[in-house]
Amino acid sequence: MRTSINQLYEKAYGNFGIGAFNVFNAEQVHGVFRGAMVSGTSVIIQITPVARDYMRHEILKAMIDAAEIIYPEAEFTVHLDHGNFVHCMAAIESGGYNSIMIDASHEPFEENIRITKEIVDRAHARGIAVEAELGVLSGVEDHISVDEKNSRFTKPAQAREFVERTDCDSLAVAVGTSHGAYKFSGGAGLQLDVLKQIQQQLPGFPLVLHGASAVPIEEVERINKVGGQLKTEAKGTDPNELLQAIKLGVCKVNIATDMRLIWTRVHREFFLNEPEKFDMVVPGKKYIDELEKFVANKCLFLKGETYN
Repeated sequence: MRTSINQLYEKAYGNFGIGAFNVFNAEQVHGVFRGAMVSGTSVIIQITPVARDYMRHEILKAMIDAAEIIYPEAEFTVHLDHGNFVHCMAAIESGGYNSIMIDASHEPFEENIRITKEIVDRAHARGIAVEAELGVLSGVEDHISVDEKNSRFTKPAQAREFVERTDCDSLAVAVGTSHGAYKFSGGAGLQLDVLKQIQQQLPGFPLVLHGASAVPIEEVERINKVGGQLKTEAKGTDPNELLQAIKLGVCKVNIATDMRLIWTRVHREFFLNEPEKFDMVVPGKKYIDELEKFVANKCLFLKGETYN
C-alpha cells in the first residue's frame, strides 16, 4: 500500500526511524517488500539516478507497481535519492515518485537555496514531497565522490534559514556519516552534539541520515574468506548512536551499502562453494531470502523492536 512520506514522518518523529532502501533490480524489490510485509513496518523504496540509468525508469516503476499488487500489506513510499536538477525534473515528469531529493549541497549556500526552492515549487505543484541536503558527506557511492577534506558538517545556524526559505519537507544533514563501506575508519562516530543543535533550530522537522549502513564486520569477514579483498577497517554507523539520532529528529535512515555487502557475500559463497552450478536463480533466491531478513530486522530495530 503506497502512502505519503510526510504521513510516515509525522508518525515516526521522535519515536522511530524509517528504513530507506536503495533498489536496483527485481531481487532487491522482492526482498525489501517481503521484509516490510513480514515485519509489519513501513519502508521507503529509494531509486538513484544510477539505478534509473542502469535498469531504466520504466522497468523500475513496473517492478514496484507489480510488487504493490504481490505484497498488498506492505506499506511503502517511493523516493528519488540524490538527484540533481535534471534528475529531479525527470522524476517529476515521469511520475511514480511520492518524494524526491534535490542534492545541491555542493553549491554555495545561496545557490543551494535557489536550486532547492525551484524544485520544491515544481514538485509541490504535483503533490510530491522534497528532501534537500545541507552540508556535504564524504565517501563514494554511485555518482557521489567527495574527499574527506572537502566534507563539512551541517551548520545548525543555517539549517533553520534554509528550511524556511526553501519550504522543503525534510532535510538531509551531514553529522559524521559518509557513503560507502569505510564510514568511520578514522575512529570518529556520529556528531550527536551537532545533530542536537540542528534539532533545536528545527523542532519537529524531519531530518534524514544518509550513509547509515552498519557494515557488519561478520559480513566483511565472510566476503574476504571467499575471495573478497575488503579492508578490515571497513566500519559503519554504530547502532546505538543511530537510535540516539532518531530521538534527535532523524526520521529517515538511508541504507545501501549493507544491501550490497549481502549481495556480494551470497554470490561469492555460491560461486566458490558450488562451482559446478551456473543458474542465476539459485543465488538470486538466496539473496531475496537474506535481504528479507535483513530488512525486517533493520526496520524493527529502528522501532526498538526485534524480529523473530
